[in-house]
Amino acid sequence: MPVIAVLAAAVLFGTTGTAQALGPEGTTPFTVGGVRLVIGGTVLAALTALAAWLRRRRTPHAPRPRLAFRPAALMAVTAVCLTVYQPLFFLGTSLNGVAIGTVIALGSSPVLAGVIEGVLHRRLPSATWMSATSLATIGVVLLGVGGGGDVAADPVGVVGSIGAGASFAVLAVAQRRLLDDGWHPFTVVGAMGGGSAVLAIPLLFTGSLAWLADPRGVAMSLWLGLVTVTVAYALFTWGLGGLSAAAAATLTLGEPLTASVLGIVVLHEQLAVLAIIGLLVLGAGLVLLAWGSRAPRDPAPLPLEG
Repeated sequence: MPVIAVLAAAVLFGTTGTAQALGPEGTTPFTVGGVRLVIGGTVLAALTALAAWLRRRRTPHAPRPRLAFRPAALMAVTAVCLTVYQPLFFLGTSLNGVAIGTVIALGSSPVLAGVIEGVLHRRLPSATWMSATSLATIGVVLLGVGGGGDVAADPVGVVGSIGAGASFAVLAVAQRRLLDDGWHPFTVVGAMGGGSAVLAIPLLFTGSLAWLADPRGVAMSLWLGLVTVTVAYALFTWGLGGLSAAAAATLTLGEPLTASVLGIVVLHEQLAVLAIIGLLVLGAGLVLLAWGSRAPRDPAPLPLEG
């Protein structure tokens, strides 16, 4: 189930580009990203608060967690990472193109997550993870090269894409640490959503929001906020409870797989043979990781109420 949850989240993440393409004209990456986080993060925080209230009603005498410095700091880190991911990602794609920017960001994220976890736990990732991640990363590279045009190498764009990959990797590792400490997945994701909604408010003032008057703009905003943030990150965080951060980051490579399929089916885009091979290789890497993640993990601590 954790593998399915994270893969489902990746599929929802992968609808972002198509939703934006079907939206109205006049949008900008920063304003769309701001609206997306404000809507999705606010609803995520509200649903989390409701769930916590219902849990307390069912078990009124259960001990309540004390928010010490470490969990508060980790929750703040997840909110910051979710907020900065989008401008860094869009910086990379705007300077180096969507294909190359996406390859660098999504390809670097699982590798960086594996390195961070390896340093924190002082152990190497499993052979299955290394094999699956290598295979999936090769698939993403083939997809990017086969689906893109001229290959640019703007250093600022490269730094932006790697920064986006690093922010998602840190987000996944921080959430995994909170879950290991016994925090409830909804508490973890709700804190991230609420914090990112507040931090994203300045993005709303970076351009015109006139496109929100268009019904397509409303539909796009609701989909991006409620589906690709509220639902997707709830699934991702819940699934993370049964996986390592590195494995979860690798499974999110299902995002470009989904985006490519939607590009062909919905937007009627065409892929070169090399890109199609990349899709198959990427899919094989995800299948290998899903198969290798079937083994049960050590029992996780009981979630704290809150």
